[in-house]
Amino acid sequence: MAGRHFEDWTIGDTLAHDIRRTVTETDNLLFSVMTHNPQPLHLDAEAARASEFGRILVNGTFTFALMIGLSVGDTTLGVLVANLGYDKLVMPKPVFIGDTLRAETEVTELRESRSRPAAGLVTFRHRLHNQRDELVCECLRTALIQRRPATRSA
Repeated sequence: MAGRHFEDWTIGDTLAHDIRRTVTETDNLLFSVMTHNPQPLHLDAEAARASEFGRILVNGTFTFALMIGLSVGDTTLGVLVANLGYDKLVMPKPVFIGDTLRAETEVTELRESRSRPAAGLVTFRHRLHNQRDELVCECLRTALIQRRPATRSA
């Protein structure tokens, strides 16, 4: 199991996730089609070329999902009870086909769960950067994380 239990986190913990991902045209096309998003900026090379971006813009919800996915192995894999919310999502720079993205995570808050003694709440600040070190996506994610079995209260 790669994720960390609630007790293993400290506010300020920061992780640079090892897995990076180069976004392909297939990623963008399949994600857009699977989510029924017909936005021409994501699918129509001519419309995208005529836009201020001059080329196809990667679907922002794919960018967000990739950021979270890149973090899972180091944060919540095997210990997640549930993701409770995503807040303050911003995408300050566009992502284009061929960009290579990397993620980092910082713990911003820890709270005991009042309703679930076998778990606690961890708030992560996830950041996604491109190959030019530009911030392309950021959000806060609140996750309900299992406590270590030995420290669970009855």
